[in-house]
Amino acid sequence: MVLFRLERLVSLPAEQAWRRLTDWRRHAEVVPLTRVTVLTAPPTAVGTVFVARSGVGPLAFDDTMEVTVWRPPALCRLEKRGGLVTGWAEIEIRPCDGGRSHVLWREDLAVRRLPGLFDPPLGWLARRMFGRAVDGLLRRDPDPGVGGRPYSPPP
Repeated sequence: MVLFRLERLVSLPAEQAWRRLTDWRRHAEVVPLTRVTVLTAPPTAVGTVFVARSGVGPLAFDDTMEVTVWRPPALCRLEKRGGLVTGWAEIEIRPCDGGRSHVLWREDLAVRRLPGLFDPPLGWLARRMFGRAVDGLLRRDPDPGVGGRPYSPPP
């Protein structure tokens, strides 16, 4: 099991950072070879379930997640309920002076049947991959937005 944390101070109000980080489908724009499907009807709340399918062909796997804590725009906790990937993730956002926000992403990640010997490289890879994803989701591009399209929050 790998426990890691990412912290960012961003030039976005807390509500906007929250919308960007909890727009589950948008995560597919910043994580290579990944498609996200939300299995429950909007809006997001405790009990919302979504699946991030990553990989290609027979090497693809599902990372099924359920929202277990939902306190917008401050705290979200996800439990990973997949057959391969387990653990949890927390997104915490605190407003700061000048319309900025402090973002804290904590994650405890495990891959079933992967020996502990592989925890250090898994940790390095996870920090790098999730760090890039968080940065991409929070990037403040006037136009175009992440993925080459202007950002518009979900309805």
